[in-house]
Parts: sequence; structure tokens; C-alpha cells
Amino acid sequence: MSWRRFRLGTMCLVLVGMVVSVAHAQDDNQTPLALAGVAVDATGVLKMQRVVDRGWTMTRKKIAEARSTLPADISKASDLRKISLNRLEAAVKALTSRGEKPTEEMLALAGLTRVKYVFYYPDTKDIVVAGPAQGWMVDPVGRIRGIESGAPVVELQDLIVALRAYPPDGQTTSLISCSIDPTKQGLANMQAFLSRVGSQLSPNAGLQQQGQFIANGLRESLGLQNITIHGVAANTHFAQVLVEADYRMKLIGIGLEKPQVKLVSYVEFAARASSVSPNAMQRWWFVPDYACVRVSDDNLGMELVGDGVKLVGADELVTSDGNRVKSDKGDKAGDNFVKGFTEKYADLATKEPVYAQLRNLIDLSVAAAFIQDQDYYGKSGWKLGSFSDESGLAVQTLNPPKQVESAVASYVKGNRVMTPIGGGVRIEPKQALAGANLLTDEKGEVKAQREKLSLSGLGEGQWWWD
Repeated sequence: MSWRRFRLGTMCLVLVGMVVSVAHAQDDNQTPLALAGVAVDATGVLKMQRVVDRGWTMTRKKIAEARSTLPADISKASDLRKISLNRLEAAVKALTSRGEKPTEEMLALAGLTRVKYVFYYPDTKDIVVAGPAQGWMVDPVGRIRGIESGAPVVELQDLIVALRAYPPDGQTTSLISCSIDPTKQGLANMQAFLSRVGSQLSPNAGLQQQGQFIANGLRESLGLQNITIHGVAANTHFAQVLVEADYRMKLIGIGLEKPQVKLVSYVEFAARASSVSPNAMQRWWFVPDYACVRVSDDNLGMELVGDGVKLVGADELVTSDGNRVKSDKGDKAGDNFVKGFTEKYADLATKEPVYAQLRNLIDLSVAAAFIQDQDYYGKSGWKLGSFSDESGLAVQTLNPPKQVESAVASYVKGNRVMTPIGGGVRIEPKQALAGANLLTDEKGEVKAQREKLSLSGLGEGQWWWD
């Protein structure tokens, strides 16, 4: 396929299926704030929402309110807070059967910020998850975050979605995924625009004006891009986090969102490269690091290890009719971006909560798959109860994301046009339980940790403890 060259000096355009209004909020000291999230309107269009919290005034107020209202025992930070899933479900059912809603501590899973362990206790038939925890507050964009570290908490609604994906009846969800991609018609419209744009450019316009004219035309021709979700209900918080993480990763890649860690964008790498693929469609997507499960020799416990998330990429070509075909040419700029993003993922997750939330979703999915794989359901006689479907406790409560507007970023490099970026998130939890990926508990640490815990002192209705 040939590309029309425009009189653009050294202008090159990079496209991605995102929303362009991404000015980063700053406080009075010019410190970037991580007060960003997404909202989905009634028609299913996903857009960014940002809150300017200068001097962290609103956040500090919410933290102070949380410290004054949360009970002392639950607001205290804990290295290892334990939650019995059976007892939690029974406590939730006791409330909902009386027409009451789950408490805040139930919704926030007692402030758990990561799932580190899953244990089964044959004597009491408890299925227990455990990990670090702290008091929490709801930040100005509605994200539930720890008051000590700012890390997002693991939410009950996400736990329920994961458990339903790996239920007691043995049905297995092979893939949990989301994808944001331009439509075939949109790509064809874009190619048609490119074929005629040369004759529409004003020779007297400056470089930036010409670039903006093309950017606007490309955005309009591409139109809305489609969001596809598999494996979980699209109208859940779980699904919305998947989409937001993908969405904002691509904004970072094309330089429209500046993260709070030092991370070189794809645009910057491309600007340094001696050449870039003229019609390659970059595809980036998140996958788990599947070597993340360490199991005790008695199969009564497992530990989730590592940071758990990698960004990978691949190239495709876009033809004049909007079809996409696999490219045999690599893109070094793309390779460098996904490598750098993976290396900085842990740091990024401490600054941008959505990436910590994505990691939590992966942990929950692997934990749920492990519970099913070891038949803790059958051994405990627990069939999820009120967590099993929407009639017991509704978690499908949000507008499902269906589409997102296209966005275009431009930068100075060459005179070629680069096609849109696609990709998403792909989670295959059962892969983490495959023999080649399982880590052995050589020192017996997982088993020893399980045996340290005692459920004998739990009171009536108590479902968490330190």
C-alpha cells in the first residue's frame, strides 16, 4: 500500500482510540495529582473525569473524616488482615435478608489492599483470604483508597465478580478481557480521508495548523471506537477498571497523559527512532505474569507473589478498505514502550491507583480460579450463597462501556501517518495454575503461614481479624 506524502515538514501523526481532553490536574506547588477516573454515560460512551484538588484540600478532609469515623481496630494498618469468605457471605446475607445493605467495611473488605494468601481450614471449613490492610476513604473521584498509602482497596463487588467467574458448579471462564479498537468502517474512512487530504491543505498554513487540520479530520473519520468485554459482565466495576486501565495506558503511550513516574512514551521513542513503520497499527495489551502462584505441599494454601502485570505488544498493517493484517516488521519504539511500562508497573501502581486496581483484579481472578481448582467449595460445603447471583447481591449496577471517542496526538518527526493503537487486557487465570507456572513452597513458608492463623477466637458474626 502506498502513502500520500504531505507538505508537512517534519510532522508525524500518531492516533489512538481515546478521549483527548486529558489536561493533568496540579496543585499550587505544581505537583501532579492522581485524581482521575472514568465515567460512562447512559449511551455507553466512556470519558475521562478529573478533579482538581489544589493543595490536596479535599483529599486531606476525606482522610480526616475517615480517621474520625472508622472504628479504631479496622482503621489501624495491618500487615496481614484475614477474611473468611464463608463468614463474610453469611454476614452479608443476614443484612440483606432484613432489607439492609452491606456495611462500608464489607464493601471495602475491611480495608484489604491486596490479596496475598488463600487458605483452607478443614476443621472449620473456612476459605480465607489474607493480605495487607488499612483504613480507607473515598477520594474525590469516587475511588476507595487507603488512608495511609493511598493504595486502592480490594472491593467486595470485584471479589464477587471473580468468584462468579469460577463458581462451585465447576464452569470455568477461560478468558477475562477487554479491548478498545477502531471499527473497520472507521479505518476505511480514515484511509479515504488520507487519500484526499493533500489537496485540501492550505499551502500558506503553518506546520502546526496543517497538523491540526489532519488531526481533526482523522478524529472525525475514525469516529467512535468499540469497547469489547469478555468473561465478566460489562456493567460491573470489575469491567470498568479493565477498560480504564487500558484506556489510560494508551493515553500515556501517545503522550496525552503524563504519569507521575518517569516513563518514556511511545511518542518519545518514535521521535528518537531513525524510522517508524509507515502504516503499522500498534497493539498493546496487559497480561498477567502467570508465574505468580506458590502452593503449599498439602494444597491447603497458596501465596500470590510478584507484581503480576506485564504490557505486551504486536504490530498490524491497515489496508485501504480498513482490514487489519499481521505485520512481519517490528517497531522498536513500540517494543521499548511496552518494556519500559512493564518495568515501571510497580512504581506506576503506587501513583496511579487504576493500575493497582488492575493488579488486584488479576489477583482476585487467580485466587478464585485456585479456590475452584482445589474444590474448596465442595470441601467446605459453601456454594457462594448470596454471592452466587444478582438476586442475592447485585454487582451489575453501572452503565456498560460500549464506545469511546477517537483521539489524535501529533509530534514532530518525519512526514508519515501512523495508524491507530488497539489492544486491551487479557487475563487467563487458569494459566497461573498450570504446572509449568506454579512455584513450589520449598521452605514451607506458605504452609507455616497458614498454620499460624487461628479461627478459634472468632466471635458470632465476625468475618475478619488481624
